[in-house]
Amino acid sequence: MYLLGYDVGSSSVKASLINAETGRCTASAFHPKKEMKIDAPMSGWAEQDPEQWWTNLILATNDVMQSAEINPSSIQAIGIAYQMHGLVLVDKEHKLLRSSIIWCDSRAVPYGDHAMKTLGEEACLSRLLNSPGNFTASKLSWVIMNEPEVYEKAYKFMLPGDYIAMKLTGEINTTISGLSEGIMWDFSVNSLADFLLQYYGIHEHLVPDIVPTFSEQGRLSARAARELGLVPGIQIAYRAGDQPNNAFSLNVLNPGEIAATAGTSGVVYGVSDEVKYDPLSRVNTFAHVNHSPEMNRLGVLLCINGTGIQYSWLKQHLSPHQMNYPALNDLAMEAPVGSGGLLMLPFGNGAERMLGNLNVGATIKNINFNIHSSAHLVRAAQEGVAFAMHYGMQILKEIGIHPTVIRAGLANMFLSPVFRETLAEISGATIELYDTDGSIGAANGAGIGSGTFGSFQEAFDNLNKMMVIEPTGIESHRYVDAYNDWKKVLNLCIANSE
Repeated sequence: MYLLGYDVGSSSVKASLINAETGRCTASAFHPKKEMKIDAPMSGWAEQDPEQWWTNLILATNDVMQSAEINPSSIQAIGIAYQMHGLVLVDKEHKLLRSSIIWCDSRAVPYGDHAMKTLGEEACLSRLLNSPGNFTASKLSWVIMNEPEVYEKAYKFMLPGDYIAMKLTGEINTTISGLSEGIMWDFSVNSLADFLLQYYGIHEHLVPDIVPTFSEQGRLSARAARELGLVPGIQIAYRAGDQPNNAFSLNVLNPGEIAATAGTSGVVYGVSDEVKYDPLSRVNTFAHVNHSPEMNRLGVLLCINGTGIQYSWLKQHLSPHQMNYPALNDLAMEAPVGSGGLLMLPFGNGAERMLGNLNVGATIKNINFNIHSSAHLVRAAQEGVAFAMHYGMQILKEIGIHPTVIRAGLANMFLSPVFRETLAEISGATIELYDTDGSIGAANGAGIGSGTFGSFQEAFDNLNKMMVIEPTGIESHRYVDAYNDWKKVLNLCIANSE
């Protein structure tokens, strides 16, 4: 018996096939091999044709099935993870009305800002747990105001994962978690955010039917089965945005647990059982995959734009061409804790929400030509990212998330001993590193939603833990001193940017 998971990103679509009995990944594939096209008709815009998601999903499925060499009838269920915050519009025949306005498109910022001012910060934050910001509801408001002819033809709006589910099943539905990421869920009454929809002029009949995150959300249609080389009738049994799904894939489901990623950007995603919000709106709060009216499970997401991209920049411009990332990681270990006073702020990738949307820029501070080497520079870069994550976790603590364990995939910057040890020592949390990813998480989610797994525990019995890093406390004062020096430089940069 097998489970199929998809991770539909803005760069590629990945498919993974999981053996439900062993929990092991049988085969994985992604398409395209180069990044998917993102159109920018105007500055600050970002659009994708959803049909290219579907085309690449077909190709990834074909590769996985050829590699696995299994009978398609042995696939029990399908799960979907997807790029968050996008907008897809279709007519009554389920035909696309325009390209999807995706997560990194910024055209709706003024609409969200105006809604926040008009409706009031307290009303928005206490009920939506977020500013309307640049999220799906605000993007739909942009369409209403700028493309009324498109809006008048609209039958339903969807998030990217809802669109993929529609292509698989022919049915249109969504989840509470999805509506919350679109900032359309009112947590004060646990229902649709009517007050925001009315403000924006969004017709409620455009909202898809709501299904549980883990449930039978439809079955694979005969048409989709032919395109995918599968058999009709397979359950689609799970759906979640990429960050909640990443946390789920790491078995982050309960208060005190945190999922982290440190790729091009960095994410710290904590789970809370309290309906609270950040009054400064430095983080985003959504319904987590296991949230319900009976049991609050809220995912609080903190994003740092400049993490791995800083390390990539360092490798590209300041290291010998033959030096790869493992070599850089080894080099960092040659410098002492605190990098001999050399500091780096990894904020050179645009405005940072956790810093109040200020663009403080990247900073290299205290360099001394007599004592500092390339090893100090590389270590300072890694420490700077770890310190930025710790700084963000202090914001999470303000709204009731107190991390005891940080879980992440053994990938990207978590491959560096200096980075992971710095983060463990400065945060005081245990770091657990796993062999998993978003498509594997989606497959496991389908196992729960279809009843293939009887519980969350059963789904994660075979989760492959690769490494555990415990804070030792032996040199904790040196890490604390280095962090405090780093924070002083950050505070100066913030003051100069305001």
